Amino acid sequence: MILAAEALTKAYGTNPVLNGVDVGLREGEVVCVIGPSGSGKTTLLRCLALLEEPQGGRIVMRDQIVGAPQPSAKIRQSAWGVRADIGMVFQQFNLWPHMSVLANIIEAPMRARGVPRDKAVAQAEALLAKVGLADKRDVYPTRLSGGQQQRVAIARALAMRPAVLLFDEPTSALDPELRREVLVVMQALAEEGMTMMVVTHEMGFARRVADRIIFMDRGRIVEEAPPARFFATPSSERAQRFLAQLED
Repeated sequence: MILAAEALTKAYGTNPVLNGVDVGLREGEVVCVIGPSGSGKTTLLRCLALLEEPQGGRIVMRDQIVGAPQPSAKIRQSAWGVRADIGMVFQQFNLWPHMSVLANIIEAPMRARGVPRDKAVAQAEALLAKVGLADKRDVYPTRLSGGQQQRVAIARALAMRPAVLLFDEPTSALDPELRREVLVVMQALAEEGMTMMVVTHEMGFARRVADRIIFMDRGRIVEEAPPARFFATPSSERAQRFLAQLED
């Protein structure tokens, strides 16, 4: 596994959010995580991205412990070494409004990876072309549609050349037409072999693109299966009820 959570637990106050989650991501694999609101999907992703510290269990990347409760100096050092290899795309884009699209994309590679500005700019321009926004390099985020902002956010994440890309409901803030333009970019990344974990409510995308579906409820993984099997014959009663509600 390139990235994994082992026996992960997490609570906010007295509210348990993750209850002993074990999940891994293989290189080149696309895993879609689905489930009802409040099931722990986003918290799992944030722990994998090293944005949250678990209260139990550990995060492992390439056989190296990079996340644990009250991590040792060695684990913190390991986390620092791999943090740039884990990209994340959020629901709300999180672009810097005072910076142009180009500046948003080149900032992290220059600061975190030491990429020279001319190379960072050339890479950013190539990524903008890849996500269909080559003509928006000098525009500010407030002048873009939601779908365009999310595509810039994807380009920004890719600019760090991550080994793994995590998506937290990247289309949930978008209307149907704008959702499609983001999903097209994500599907292209999957077809190119990008290692991805996607928390999503887009069942059509999950059917088409995922290698595995993970269904979560109440902080646990209830079911894990290839998409064809999961959507046709889910084995757990909870997943059956969830999918039935989507069809109503």
